[in-house]
Amino acid sequence: MTSSDIENIANEKVLLLTTIGRKTGLPREIEIWFVVHRGCFFLFAETGEAAKWVKNIRRNPEVRMRIGEHRINATARVLDAPGDQGLRNQVAAIARVKYGWGDGLPVELHPLTPRRRD
Repeated sequence: MTSSDIENIANEKVLLLTTIGRKTGLPREIEIWFVVHRGCFFLFAETGEAAKWVKNIRRNPEVRMRIGEHRINATARVLDAPGDQGLRNQVAAIARVKYGWGDGLPVELHPLTPRRRD
């Protein structure tokens, strides 16, 4: 997926996020709001670390997203390091403009580049 593809879907309202259950190993899917910043997707866990999908990501950061017809594999990272504060503020501001809400624990989804078949 190119950066222009990502920008084209940035105005969509929700994405479907699939994580792997930390206890069952089974796929778990949720529908969630998202914003796009610098070629990555950002989600906000309203309940912070208590969110099951955040716990799943802590165990296995490999996730899948679906936005309309687009299917995207990604690596997830919870923004919790002191060095993430500037990025947290930036994506929260984008979410406030898009949804009127930008609270919660932010999680970054970095799309993986598909491997070429030779």
